[in-house]
Amino acid sequence: MFTLNPQSSVPLVVQIVEGLSRLIEDGSLRAGTKVPSIRQFAHAHEVSVFTVVEAYDRLVAQGWLVSRPHSGFFVRRRVGAAAAGRPSEPQQPGGAGFDAMWYLRKIFENRHLSMKPGCGWLPGDWLFGDGLKRSLRGLAGDDLDLGGYGDPKGYPDLRRLIRDTLAEQEIAVTPEQVLLTQGSSQALDLAARRLVRPGDVVLVDDPGYANLLFCLRFMGAQLVGVPRTAAGYDLPALEALLARHKPRVFFTQPRLQSPTGSVAQLSHLHRVLQLAEKHDFVIVENDIYADLDPAPRPSLASLDQLARVIHVSSFSKTISPNLRVGYLVADPDLVEDLAQLKMTAGLTSSEFTERLVYGALTEGRWRKHLKALRERLGQAHERVASRLADLGFETFAEPKAGMFLWARHADMPDSAVTANMAAEHDILLGPGHLFSATLEPTAWMRFNVAFCEDERVFAFLESRRLAA
Repeated sequence: MFTLNPQSSVPLVVQIVEGLSRLIEDGSLRAGTKVPSIRQFAHAHEVSVFTVVEAYDRLVAQGWLVSRPHSGFFVRRRVGAAAAGRPSEPQQPGGAGFDAMWYLRKIFENRHLSMKPGCGWLPGDWLFGDGLKRSLRGLAGDDLDLGGYGDPKGYPDLRRLIRDTLAEQEIAVTPEQVLLTQGSSQALDLAARRLVRPGDVVLVDDPGYANLLFCLRFMGAQLVGVPRTAAGYDLPALEALLARHKPRVFFTQPRLQSPTGSVAQLSHLHRVLQLAEKHDFVIVENDIYADLDPAPRPSLASLDQLARVIHVSSFSKTISPNLRVGYLVADPDLVEDLAQLKMTAGLTSSEFTERLVYGALTEGRWRKHLKALRERLGQAHERVASRLADLGFETFAEPKAGMFLWARHADMPDSAVTANMAAEHDILLGPGHLFSATLEPTAWMRFNVAFCEDERVFAFLESRRLAA
């Protein structure tokens, strides 16, 4: 096929992309030919699977390859080549690169790497383990009926508790407007399946929540990124995008956003709602980090009272991600539609885990746990931001709350390359292209401050800086 040169100044990813595209261009690899799987290629050429995934994804994005679920990667059938030698066949709706990116995400969240500064969860000893154990002991003593499916909308007592909690946040709902889901991921998926059809233009934060971006690409949505700023949104850019694209829906995360950690100012929230009314689109507000925010602040849902907003949250980030308990609230008629979709996909969510969460929330130490967790995250933010600054990193925002810092270094122009090298040192980093609406290479990286206590993380970053 071709030979890679690890000693070359040309990155291995680029060598793979150029090598395979050259073979396709000169006819050595014909249309429809299956190329080696990611693991086969990595083994044959003695390179990291991360490197091959990145290369294959670029080849798919450029139109040289197509990914077929459960089958592998194949040379794309082309109508002809552009003058510059690049394929002219457009990418299929939904993004043929989805499967490759999904695979990379699966590797990216693999727990076998001992250091995880790029991951999206909290360490186990930061979560509410003691509260869960007490709740589990309480359930063991109850006369628990495990023979039925439970309420389609979820455990009624937990829904009533969520109603009361949202009332403290000035979001007025009834328990019938609360739909419990298998984490926030299912809530976002239900909203997307109800609101989005293949080919629809959908606005998303850019950079944004990686899992959501992958879900929307898979559904065939045309993603249009709304640039994030440290204060929230690039409002002039948003207005221009609305005038040009006329989207159906805007998926956004105003508070302690992943990956940037930024918090949208109140004036930005008001303006987004004004634009939603003017341009007639729905807003899906992902507020899963609200419990990590030490400052009480309004949400889009509290300002809008669910006229145009679907509000999504979860207990995965603060109690346990393994329990997969989240929820959404919306206009009553819309909630009924979403409940039907939930039943179609999987009947009901787990009443057992919902009762576990309910017990943890009501056993008396929940608020104390949240207070301690917020303080611990605030201290971690101060420490990690200082260490990154000492190494010459630029941070996008410094919220001093939540889980994430978004940072880049001038000497590390492609964070995917840095992440590949980090994996060889047992370190999981969060390369920025995973969070991009366009999947373009970027220097930005996501750092989870709760997983940046190991000095080997900063030693690796320092070595990369010195080697540049």
